Amino acid sequence: MNISEFSVKNWQFMLVMFIGVVALGLNSLLNMPRGEDPEFFAPSFAIVYVYPGTDALDMEELVVDKVEKRLNALDNINNMKTNVDDGLAVVVIEYDYSEDPDEKYQELVREVGALQKELPQDIFSTEIRRFSPTDVNIVQVALVSETASNKELGDYADKLKDDLAKVKSLKTVEDWGYPENTVRISLNLEKMALEKVPVNQLIGALQAENYNIPGGSIQAGSRKFNIKTSGDYQSIAEIGNTVVSSTGNGTSSQKVIYLKDIATVEYGYADESHITRLNGHRSVLVTAAQKEGQNIENVGKLLNPVVEQFAGTLPPHIKLVKSFDQAESVSKRLSRFAKDFAIAIFLVSLTLLPLGFRAALVVMISIPLSLAMGLAAIDFLGFSINQLSIVGLIVALGILVDDSIVVVENIERWMRSGYPKRIAAVKATKQITLAVIGCTVALILAFLPLNFLPEASGDFIRSLPMAVTMTILASMVVSLTIVPFLSSRLLKESHNPEGNFFLRGLKKLISGSYSRLLHWALLHPLPTLVVAVLLFAASLGIPKVIGFSLFPKSEKPMFLISVETPEGTALTETDRVARYVEGELKKVPEVLYSTANIGKGNPRIYYNVIQRSESTNYAEFFVQLKDMKPAQKEEIIEDLRHRFGMVPNARVEVKDFEQGPNTEAPIAIRIFGEDLEELRRLAGNIEKTLKQTPGTIYVNNPLANRKTDLRVKINKEKASMLGISIADVNQTIRLAVAGLNIGTFTDESGDDYLMNVTMPKGKVADQSVLNNLYVNTRTGVSVPLRQIADLQFESGVNQIRHYDQNRYVTVSAYVKKGYLVDDVYNQVIARLEKEKFPKGFYYKAAGELEAREKSFGGLGTIILITAFGFLGVLILEFGTFKSSLIVLSVIPLGIIGALCALYLVGYPLSFVAIIGLIALIGIEVKNSILLVDFTNQLRAEGMSLVEAIEEAGEIRFVPIVLTSLTAIGGLIPLAIEGNPLYSPLAWVLIGGLVSSTLLSRIVTPVLYKLLPPRVELSQKDLQ
Repeated sequence: MNISEFSVKNWQFMLVMFIGVVALGLNSLLNMPRGEDPEFFAPSFAIVYVYPGTDALDMEELVVDKVEKRLNALDNINNMKTNVDDGLAVVVIEYDYSEDPDEKYQELVREVGALQKELPQDIFSTEIRRFSPTDVNIVQVALVSETASNKELGDYADKLKDDLAKVKSLKTVEDWGYPENTVRISLNLEKMALEKVPVNQLIGALQAENYNIPGGSIQAGSRKFNIKTSGDYQSIAEIGNTVVSSTGNGTSSQKVIYLKDIATVEYGYADESHITRLNGHRSVLVTAAQKEGQNIENVGKLLNPVVEQFAGTLPPHIKLVKSFDQAESVSKRLSRFAKDFAIAIFLVSLTLLPLGFRAALVVMISIPLSLAMGLAAIDFLGFSINQLSIVGLIVALGILVDDSIVVVENIERWMRSGYPKRIAAVKATKQITLAVIGCTVALILAFLPLNFLPEASGDFIRSLPMAVTMTILASMVVSLTIVPFLSSRLLKESHNPEGNFFLRGLKKLISGSYSRLLHWALLHPLPTLVVAVLLFAASLGIPKVIGFSLFPKSEKPMFLISVETPEGTALTETDRVARYVEGELKKVPEVLYSTANIGKGNPRIYYNVIQRSESTNYAEFFVQLKDMKPAQKEEIIEDLRHRFGMVPNARVEVKDFEQGPNTEAPIAIRIFGEDLEELRRLAGNIEKTLKQTPGTIYVNNPLANRKTDLRVKINKEKASMLGISIADVNQTIRLAVAGLNIGTFTDESGDDYLMNVTMPKGKVADQSVLNNLYVNTRTGVSVPLRQIADLQFESGVNQIRHYDQNRYVTVSAYVKKGYLVDDVYNQVIARLEKEKFPKGFYYKAAGELEAREKSFGGLGTIILITAFGFLGVLILEFGTFKSSLIVLSVIPLGIIGALCALYLVGYPLSFVAIIGLIALIGIEVKNSILLVDFTNQLRAEGMSLVEAIEEAGEIRFVPIVLTSLTAIGGLIPLAIEGNPLYSPLAWVLIGGLVSSTLLSRIVTPVLYKLLPPRVELSQKDLQ
């Protein structure tokens, strides 16, 4: 008893299984994690060292070289990049992608801890950061007000932050865009000199007074009492009453000097380093990221009431705007996919009309069953419902009915020959069981390379091929079990031998056109093959025309604008340029929200864009548009690029978000060498080369401008004679310019304030601060700074970059619309090949070229396994090499249509398009197997070669055309949506199915005639 016979005879059992499968699928649908994009965790980490007062060269020598030497000894490191700036070093270490991120994180924690004793002891902070997709914020809220004080806005932002932090599904909640509250202690150096109070003594008194040491506990009889010592300031008046010195101790002239006598103590703010605005209006931002494995829709349902309730508590002059809500975006996306699904099912149902209503009903029932089993399988394997897994299910929708169509059509054919439906269901399914299994295995093998793609791009895309694979595997099980059972119950006994109206029409079309064309082709095999070869050869020229793009642009109606002014530019000047950009954005009616961040990047809202750290010469705009097609967004971006092309004293770049792993830029050239001046010169030459190459835009050379610093050159002899140490001078300058943070003060309401000791100054410190600066001697006498030091401007090294311990610089560029990345890159490399690099200097092409190598580099082994697996399945199926080669000959015929489709709709050959081509191979081979297998069966029954070819061509044309039409019907909604992520995949499959369905029905029979496989004759009839 085979599986189909078992399912027909044990129909009650199959009914229970049928209901159980649906229940499993529904359970997975309701409980699976949901998100916009797949979650993937790379073993990449950043170690951040903050060491104030050091320049880049000192930072490299004292910290970076030692850290890199230690970390380089670790196993399985892929690469190590280090950014060295004044007082800051960030070492980004990337392990081999196959390594476990948790294990490697623990390894780094141990190594960094062991390193501490080898590094300077006065390093301010060391931090290890993990790169995680769950760091992406799912909501960004702005509190907007032009009149509220910084403290009021900050307090409300903290309140919202605390409220959101109570939502268990959220991982981190942060607020941005307002200066930290401080207690500013402004020293009067003249009064300090008069009273002879040294700065160190004053700072020591403040720190000692604010130090709280637990007193322990005492026992009195049967009671125990905790001892509370005096410590911690309770009020700002108490800070002013701190005793900093006393004179004439024990005499009648004894005098106690309080802090308020020589300094002003007041509430203030830290220096502004990050300014945020929404649509040009002053605001602060609050962002939240969800925990791993959460359903974003459920998180949104928990989060939104908290935000709405908080909005009701705000005063009239503060407005809450939820400018970014990923949960809402995901809900819209899923609703759109549901609509696409409905349209796809409708189109699939139309293509089933030639089977008849009841047969079509059997096939349609197999759709939810296969999808339910597929969904349960990907849930079990740990995948989430995201845009790629849904696309996989929609792609599978057009393919999964293939097996059911073939089985039902064969059962109907047997019934038209006079067999009862129960016998027909068993025998017809048995006849093609091997072919169905072979087809499914071949299709799964086609998706094998996609399921095992290496690196981050493989993890990013994997849920798509896995959804297809699991659903197709489920469809095979359904077609061989539940479909025969349903057919034995639902199909009509009485049949018109010619089929229904639609089938008769399709057969008439076949006999009227296809049969004559096939007959002619079999009489003229060589001209037929020559035409097919010419078509294939011509199609191979299309990739050069359409170009290659690794990952497409994001389809979301949002993009970034970055503003970079020259190194060393003040925040106020960068803000002035940012306001100009805001003014231009207000002229674009399609802009819904523009969030300005001056001094820092926008909080992370996209999975492959990391927030830029603080810098006074940087600003970033997160621009969100009204719902629109990707093509419309591209037009707006191009218009803004034109507007911002020539902004004085600034570089303004408009960049779209991109899918896939993060890359520096499409074109990036890394230059390696140890001499910084020579590296700067070579970088300048390559920058010039990139600018002269047609098609480049936003050419960036980090070493193009030198940094100018103000050097305080101390006359050590004079300072020593006056009793002033170098440390005293440096401390006084720090006090005057940035101030010294000496502790934290907590007020009655529980708000924390940094205690900052500084000199009297305005909102920002300017050069006058140094001109009027006095330094206290050890005895408290004031000496003008200009008496012991000179101020000199000097140029310095603004940044140093390391790649695997070697110094390097990356010169990058983007590509203009209308140009192909490959063409531009090839021109750049051709020019660089003519350049002569000094000894010890060389370049490496990075950017998209490097990303391609990573994405496709590990595919060789998988492709070999797939190719030989394909061949092995076909040889098992047919027993001969000839039959296998005839089946595989269909592959080039599909490529013709796939490439033509990309050319006609204007998409480049991309990563997802290649996925479509690989999937297409499996679908084509599946259809070809059915034709060759049936031709072999007819010949085995004694039919002549040509008769068997023509008969098989006509009989198998109907199910093959139907399966192709259902696949096309399922893909049409994805194709016409115009989404750059998955529409190219849909067009590749549609174009390939059209060409392979039409051409292979001629070419495959012709090849079969020229290379007839050996078939053993059998005397069995259809029984």
